[in-house]
This record gives sequence, C-alpha cells and structure tokens, in this order.
Amino acid sequence: MTQDQTILFVLFAAVFGLLLWGRFRYDLVAFSALMAGVVLGVVPVDEAFSGFGHPATLIVALVLVVSAGLVRSGAVFLITRTLVDASRSLGAHIAIMGGIGGVLSAFMNNVAALALLMPVDMQTARKAGRAPGLSLMPLSFATILGGMVTLIGTPPNIIIASIREDQLGSAFQMFDFAPVGLAAAGAGLAFVALFGWRLIPVPDGADAAKKLMETAAYIAELTVPEKNKLIGTRLGDLDEEADKAGVAILGLIRGGKRLYGPQRNAELQAGDVLILEAGADALDEFRAGKSLAFTDSERRKLVEGAKDGLTLSEVVVPREARIAGKTAQAIGLHWRQRTVIVGISRQGRRITSHLRKTLVKPGDILLLLSPSEIASDVADWLGALPLADRGLTVTADSKVWLAIGLFAGAVAGASFGLLALPIALGIVVVAYALLRIVPLSELYDQIEWPVVVLLGSMIPLGAALDASGGTELIAGGLVGLTEGLPAWAVLTVLMVVTMTLSDVLNNTATAIVAAPVGIQMANALGVSPDPFLMAVAVAASAAFLTPIGHKNNTLILGPGGYRFGDYWRMGLPLEVIVIAVSVPVILIVWPL
Repeated sequence: MTQDQTILFVLFAAVFGLLLWGRFRYDLVAFSALMAGVVLGVVPVDEAFSGFGHPATLIVALVLVVSAGLVRSGAVFLITRTLVDASRSLGAHIAIMGGIGGVLSAFMNNVAALALLMPVDMQTARKAGRAPGLSLMPLSFATILGGMVTLIGTPPNIIIASIREDQLGSAFQMFDFAPVGLAAAGAGLAFVALFGWRLIPVPDGADAAKKLMETAAYIAELTVPEKNKLIGTRLGDLDEEADKAGVAILGLIRGGKRLYGPQRNAELQAGDVLILEAGADALDEFRAGKSLAFTDSERRKLVEGAKDGLTLSEVVVPREARIAGKTAQAIGLHWRQRTVIVGISRQGRRITSHLRKTLVKPGDILLLLSPSEIASDVADWLGALPLADRGLTVTADSKVWLAIGLFAGAVAGASFGLLALPIALGIVVVAYALLRIVPLSELYDQIEWPVVVLLGSMIPLGAALDASGGTELIAGGLVGLTEGLPAWAVLTVLMVVTMTLSDVLNNTATAIVAAPVGIQMANALGVSPDPFLMAVAVAASAAFLTPIGHKNNTLILGPGGYRFGDYWRMGLPLEVIVIAVSVPVILIVWPL
C-alpha cells in the first residue's frame, strides 16, 4: 500500500466514522476531508473544486428546482386529489399511494416526492381512523424504490452515470436504469403493499392507535401569566381538569430551572412554567380554560402582535433543517420569525430542559405558534416539513400542464440524445423562472446546498482514491473473497457490501466509493463493468434497515411513531427481495 493510498483510506475512514457519529453535518465532514486531502497532497490543487462544476452536481441541483416547479404548479396535488380515497382498504391504499410515490420519485427528487405525499397520507389515515405508522413506512420505501427507475430519480444513479462517462467514455442514458429498476421497484412495491406493512410493529390498543392518529403527543410548556387566577393554588389541584382535557402534568420550571419531582404540592407563582404532555388540540383547550400562556412575557409580546391572529402548526424536522442540532434560542426563532416552539414530540426520548433551550433532533415533530400571516413561511425558513396540507405550493391551475409539458419535453430531448441532460434541465429551470412557476426570489432556496457541497467535495476525493489505485486494491480484495464463485454470487456480494454501507451512510457517498470498485472488479474478472455498475446503483439506493440510511426514513420517524429498530422488520426482507430480483435481471439485460 502506497503512502497516498494510506492517507486516502484514513481520510475515508474518518469521513465514514464522523458520518456514523452524526455529531457534525455531512457537508462539513466531506468538505473538511477535501481540504485535508489537498493539504496532504493526495488531491491536486487544480482539481480540488472540480466536483462543484461536475455534471452530476449540476444535475442534482437542477432536479431539485424542477421538482419544486412541478409542486408549485399544482401538478402533484392534481394527481393525489384524484386518486387518493380514505374509504379504501389499507392494502389498496398502500398500493395506490406507493404507486404514485414510485412514479413521482422516478422523475423528481424522492425526498421531495415523500414531502408532498406524507401530509396526504396522514390526512387519509386520520379520516380512515387508523394509525399513520401503518402506511408511512411503506410510502417512504416506495419513494426510495421509485428513484431506481431513471437517471434523475436518485443522486446515486446520476453519480454512477457520470463515473461511467469518466472511466469508460460514455454515460448511462435516462432510461438505461429502467429494466432493472422497474423489476426491483415492482417486486418491492408488491411486497410492501401485500405483506410488508403487516410486519410493521404498531402499539396495541385503541388508545395507542388514537395517539398515533393524532400525529404526536407533545412535551409542551405553558406559562402562568401575571394576575392569573391559578397563582397561589397547588399544582396538584389542576390534575382533575388536566385529565378531562387529555393533558398529563409532568413537572414545573421556576426561575429557569426545573424543580425536582412532580411538585404536586407546590404553590404556583407568576412566571412558573408547567411541563405537560398532550396532543395539540388538548394542549390548546387546557391553555384556554386556565388562561395560561404559550410562552413567557418577553416572547409573548413579539408573537401576540400579529394582526391576523395566531396559528398552531406541526412540522417534522429532517436532517438538513436549519434547526436540526440547534435550539430555538440559538437560531433566534422568536425574534427572527416571531415564532415559539410550544411542543416537541420525540419518540421514546425524554426532554428535560426548557423547550427553547432543547436541542432539536432529526425526526422530531415541533408544535409551533406563529402569527397567521407568516405561519406558512416559518416551516420553509426552518427547512422543516409541514404535517398538514397548506395548499401553498399551488401557484395557478393554468400552469399545471405547462409545467408538465416543459419537463416532459426536457426528458424526451435528453432521452433521444437531442440535448445533454444538464442543458435540458437548465432550460426547464430558466422557463420555470421566466413563467414564475418557481418565483425568482425562491429559486436558490429550492437547492439543497448541503448535498451540493457533499457531492462537490466527495467527487475529487473519489477520483483521487481511484487514481491512487485504492479502488483497485478494494476490488482485488473482494475478487479474492469471491474467487471461484459464479457471476451471480460475485454480484450478490457487491450488492450486500454496498447496501450495508448505504444503510448507515449517505447513499451518494456510498455510490462515489462503490462504483469505481465495481469497475475494478469487472476489470479484474475480465468482464463488462455495466452489470457491476447496475448492481451498485440498485444497492446504493436500497437503504431500508435504519432511519438514518435515507432522508425519507428519517422524515417519517416521528410522525409514524417508529423506533430505530422498527425499520429492519420490513426493510430486511425487502432488501433480500431487491437482491433476489435484481441479480438475474442484471445478468439478462446487462450480460457479462
């Protein structure tokens, strides 16, 4: 092993370790590793930022803007409102929603597809009187599966096509992934709709189902204002009325510090903060009945100055949200957006500090109190996903077919080789901006910049690892491990290794490392690299075992009421099915 190989392996090990730890955001980790690679001399200075202008990076950014245009034109809700019906059986509902999610995620970012369909799915669950956890995981998995079908469906496919162009002279085209992707997605969707949802652990009993159906039980705070009639009464005197309202009183904060124990005999004082557990409606009912306040006097002045009244809204926090890993106080939520967090739902975890001083984690559901006139913008500013259909993404019905037509034209042009894909998507973005399908002021807000930084940083590192012979070394080890085995067994081993990485790491980073390894394995065996690249493409996207393997799985963690260990129950057999279906199809469509 050469010195450069050693340095690069150490850098990649550090990147993977820090991503697993999760203490630092993945874009910072990747960019830091790139800078370290330049300083240590393993990444040439003139290639350090080549990844930011790489076609794969540009395509990912453009796809995000196009996805936003399809949403804002009303194209997506036109489909869901037509096809979704709460009266259907659960299996039929999962099949239809999964099918819609799969088709959408084939042509737009799969995280965006889930973000659009999740509120629809939860509203349908409420109307049908069932726990949303029964259908949210199948929907998440369906949107992940659908991304396997086309070049633009998921970033790993874009990465793999670009690596093929760099190393073999030509890229995969728009629908080259379709034969294998459709087979894997079709089999996966059939399993999820017919059998998979039965494997999801859902709390027993009507009360638990009702609790999930109400989205979340929040840990919340209510403040005792000056001159409130409760001042001087015991905290325990509120228990009876709290029970009637469906509220559990957990404790008391006084002077900024939580008092030890339940404090049932403590006499309430002005400024005391009650710690409660309740649903959103129950919380507001109890607050109004006792003339309590959602926040302290300082923040209340900012919030209650709203001319159109106040609004309670529920949002779920993805990994990339502005507030993820921070507190409401740290980002200045109350003075920047005149909004306070009045409740946090965190499945299976206790919250012991002041809500405004509590670190918000990915998967948390936040109950926000905002002035009505800006409530719709607060979730966007936070980078969080609303759990109710706000209808804000629709611009004008007259633009629906125009948006669809422009996008369809770009896909057709790229598919028939009339235009390069980045150019075709770029033209659509320009048209969407000129036609105000995506307002110019919001154009750059639609791009997920942490993903752009991740790609721009990891592509030069991956190229350096390949140039140093590092990927050849890894491939040689895998070839040695599978020596004497048939081709299907070698592909299976490659897929298992790639899937394992993707279940715990970012799937884009996994594809950047695994795709060159697949090419080197093919070279060592003297066969075509295409089946190995297809195996990596499917496996890098198939992250179903954990809530951290894919952003979609993180988004449903809180709203679905899931725990970390719930995903593998349906995810493990799904991954086995994906491998079992994909390997023979790969060998037929992309022969060795």
